[in-house]
Amino acid sequence: MGDPDRAWLELACDLARLCPPSATAFSVGAVIVGADGREIARGFSREDDPHDHAEEAALAKTAGELAGATVYSSLEPCGHRASRPRPCAELIVASGVRRVVFAWREPALFTEGRGAEILTSAGVALTEIPDLAPRAREPNTHLL
Repeated sequence: MGDPDRAWLELACDLARLCPPSATAFSVGAVIVGADGREIARGFSREDDPHDHAEEAALAKTAGELAGATVYSSLEPCGHRASRPRPCAELIVASGVRRVVFAWREPALFTEGRGAEILTSAGVALTEIPDLAPRAREPNTHLL
């Protein structure tokens, strides 16, 4: 594996293609990778419930101890949502994850993208790989 961040983020972008289509939510994929470089969990938007977000779905599959883990998400984790009490950025902070890698900044289509701000203010390190943003946008072209 050349660049592990890029490879895991490409997988997250591929997972976004599995999302059932929606006119009111982005299609997003997420992968959680442990400090040892092995996959802990993966998820995608609307995987089990029409309101599931990708990061939320992946976090729900973990046993809890995520110190040293990285969340790879095709879209910046949400900082606000109407369908659930806590946005994904807050769920990530509460999980103990201290690093997030994403491809595409959340456009202000459904809500103001504040996820990066919430994560950064909580001490979570962010890495953006913007040249993968077109790949992350692809399953969302019907919204844009």
